[in-house]
Amino acid sequence: MQPAAVSTERSTDIATTVVATMRQLGVLGLPRNYEIFYEALSGTNRDLSLAVVSLSNRPTQDELDQIGRIFFAHNHGPGIVEHARDVIARELEEVASLLRSERSHIEKYGRILDETSSGLSNRSLLSQDLLQKIANAMTIATNSTIDHGRQIASTLSDKTAELESVKSTLEEYKRLADTDPLTKIWNRRAFDKEITRIYNSNKGILFNALILVDIDRFKDINDRYGHPVGDKIIQIIAEIFQTSIRGDMFVARTGGEEFALIIEGASEDATYEIAERIRALIEQTPFTSSQTGINYGTVTVSMGICMASEAEGPEDLYTKADRALYRSKVSGRNRVTRHSAMAGRAGKSWLLYKQD
Repeated sequence: MQPAAVSTERSTDIATTVVATMRQLGVLGLPRNYEIFYEALSGTNRDLSLAVVSLSNRPTQDELDQIGRIFFAHNHGPGIVEHARDVIARELEEVASLLRSERSHIEKYGRILDETSSGLSNRSLLSQDLLQKIANAMTIATNSTIDHGRQIASTLSDKTAELESVKSTLEEYKRLADTDPLTKIWNRRAFDKEITRIYNSNKGILFNALILVDIDRFKDINDRYGHPVGDKIIQIIAEIFQTSIRGDMFVARTGGEEFALIIEGASEDATYEIAERIRALIEQTPFTSSQTGINYGTVTVSMGICMASEAEGPEDLYTKADRALYRSKVSGRNRVTRHSAMAGRAGKSWLLYKQD
């Protein structure tokens, strides 16, 4: 049996298992549900697999959507924002109602004070019994106003907590919207914003560099071993990037097998050394299956570097780094090329998310 046939058979097996599992659990055949079970059953995301295993025998759509919001925010963004809008509108209306109620209560208390004051001003009608009644009425009115104020304060505190929860949800969604679900590093959307930020100041232009990375012959890997293996390799390489650079440096997955690193505070030589060290580390990393022991062979990457000071803006910076990456590819792959050391050639468009 040819490798490609093995890959097709494996993918078919997973698809069949996904459909059978969803049918057994009574899960609706929605695309977003299929994505959850496919990723969970293919074993590419351990946390997702554990979340699916913990579901009840008959999971509700709300339970599935909650998992989807955590692991596939890109599919649930409109729902999250719409829910937050509804909660905020409802809470604001309830707060306004509370304030109106408090105003009415205070105005009533004020009228009682005015009437009491008027009664006290007529000394000829005052008696011990009348003073006692006035004191009792004032005590009741004051205690009622204080109790009402405490209730309002308590309710407002609860509303504040609910709004804080909504704020946290939106902040988490914003983070997830900028995070690649497979690798947990930044995604293309976040990269587009970060590369634009470079040119907001002269300091950014002087002290930033862009490294573009592409996994060599990745289509062959997917065709031979299947997409779950390809996804696992992408995850391992992303982890190598994260552990090989400083915490304040930026790394994103910008496409299927493409990555980008923005290096700040390093010269061109230092940036080249960083790229070369990561390239060599990936080449030396064994890519084997922990379950079957299958060795997938050596995996390599090609890289292109351009300093921000060499470009007129973010689009030009991406184009020139991509040009250097292309030179690495046509020169034999598994190498790093500086844009400053080569002649010009047009690259591809960099900005996929012009609008937030």
